Amino acid sequence: MTGTTRILLVDDHAVVREGYRRLLAEVPGISVVGDAGSAAQAYERARSLRPDVVVMDIALPGISGIEATRRMLRDQPNLRILMFSMYDDAIYASRALEAGALGYLSKASAPEVLVQAIHAVSRGERYVSPDVAMNLARSATQPGKSGIEALTPREFEVLRLLVQGETVRSISEKLVLSEKTVANHQSAIREKLGARNSAQLARLASQLNLNVS
Repeated sequence: MTGTTRILLVDDHAVVREGYRRLLAEVPGISVVGDAGSAAQAYERARSLRPDVVVMDIALPGISGIEATRRMLRDQPNLRILMFSMYDDAIYASRALEAGALGYLSKASAPEVLVQAIHAVSRGERYVSPDVAMNLARSATQPGKSGIEALTPREFEVLRLLVQGETVRSISEKLVLSEKTVANHQSAIREKLGARNSAQLARLASQLNLNVS
């Protein structure tokens, strides 16, 4: 990719978006063409603005940045997405990369690392920050952690919403699924994770850092 790299910033905090916009405005060859505060906004602005790289947070209102990544890449397969998240957990990184994100960066990273990651992703190269890479490597030696790896992408998204207090009805609306389908996913999640009730599911999710919004 040559010329200026066009960036779409996606984060649910306006102050955070403005901070990164100002940071990137000082970098030659990078132009922030827009921002979004939710997955729905990100989807629409990616379609209208046609950025080269989307810098995407995971913790968004409604569906997560992981699900947004999956949907956006179905619509624009050549879009390059860099996940930039407070989560450095291997489970989030692996799910984001499986969804099609080309890079994953924790927000603990220095500003210059964000710039490096954007440049790498814009060239079509995978980029994972060192702290996240270490957690991924550690996780690879401990497969089957609480059965979480057995969840399908859809089940993982349903679980994330369940432990944030969403109802079956609200999840069905957010994911555009029938309530019966969501209920079936809920049953499958409990079986795979060995949780007999919602309290056990919430406890397990807390241990896995899944219920932080």
